[in-house]
Amino acid sequence: MDAFYASVEQRDFPEYRGKPLVVGGPPEGRGGVVATASYEARKYGIRSAMPSRTAQRLCPAAIFVYPRFDAYKAVSRQIREIFRRYTDIIEPLSLDEAYLDVTHDKQGIGSAISIAKHIKQAIRDELQLTASAGVSVNKFVAKIASDMNKPDGLTFIGPSKIEAFMEQLPVEKFFGVGKVTAAKMKSMGFHTGADLKELSEAAMVQRFGKTGKFYYQIVRGIDRREVQPHRAAKSLSVEDTYQEDLTMPEEMRGELGKLVVRLVSRLRKAQLRGRTVTVKFKFHDFTIITRSQSFPEPINEEQRLLHAAMQILERTDLSGKRVRLLGVGVSNMETPAAVQDIASGARDVQLKLF
Repeated sequence: MDAFYASVEQRDFPEYRGKPLVVGGPPEGRGGVVATASYEARKYGIRSAMPSRTAQRLCPAAIFVYPRFDAYKAVSRQIREIFRRYTDIIEPLSLDEAYLDVTHDKQGIGSAISIAKHIKQAIRDELQLTASAGVSVNKFVAKIASDMNKPDGLTFIGPSKIEAFMEQLPVEKFFGVGKVTAAKMKSMGFHTGADLKELSEAAMVQRFGKTGKFYYQIVRGIDRREVQPHRAAKSLSVEDTYQEDLTMPEEMRGELGKLVVRLVSRLRKAQLRGRTVTVKFKFHDFTIITRSQSFPEPINEEQRLLHAAMQILERTDLSGKRVRLLGVGVSNMETPAAVQDIASGARDVQLKLF
């Protein structure tokens, strides 16, 4: 979807249309962060995850609104219903993005490009929103293609074009290559796919570890990952940013207690349990640390999670630190029964996590 949260706001509130709109915390607060920005705001350099104060400096006329996640979830469900008219193999990545495998053409349309056009038109006609689509033979290339001509774009990269496409692609655009890895690659003289393609698989592994094997395949446009309609959650977490920095241990204990209650509610709703508890700390200078504790068996009980979070807090040296954000999460998940059923052939069971 194109600038999803902001587009929903502009659709629902005509007074925001055509104006620089920022969805996120207000710039007056300490921890305001941009969730997304309209294309009118992006012209000023405003981007997701940017502090709201920075966004306001870039565009003093920007309008700031709090996110309405219930509204976005409702629209996301409507989008998924449109998808299901064309395929049953849908892998959601977030509220506004998904992979669709259209190998089985439910409506007999005849081509993936035409299916993408039908979906985009249905979203426009029924929801008054725009989407951008990428069409190709695998997930990685389709994902890159979907970002190429936003907003309201449709990009097809066929088999004969993939090799040349991958060679000209900047390394920071490659799946699994973050800022740190991209900087490392560039320091070694690798700036594009063509540069990386000069390396053998052994040389890739020598320079980048186990992921070097994956990079060796991706740079050649090879991605054998299937679209997974019943993907299990790998982790679940909650967090809060505070208007005033937390400095006292008793304050942090109180806030951790509230976070654990929210986390337990979400875990039980999703029927999930995990073996690793993690507490996240973001300080006033925006540095982040995480500390974890693992258990031999999966848990989702409030008292055990709370005890683990408090132990982590006690072991973490926070002397002289001002905490602006706290988070608690559970990972190393136990496979839910629903996913086990699907794996054994019970295709009528779905696990939905929002």
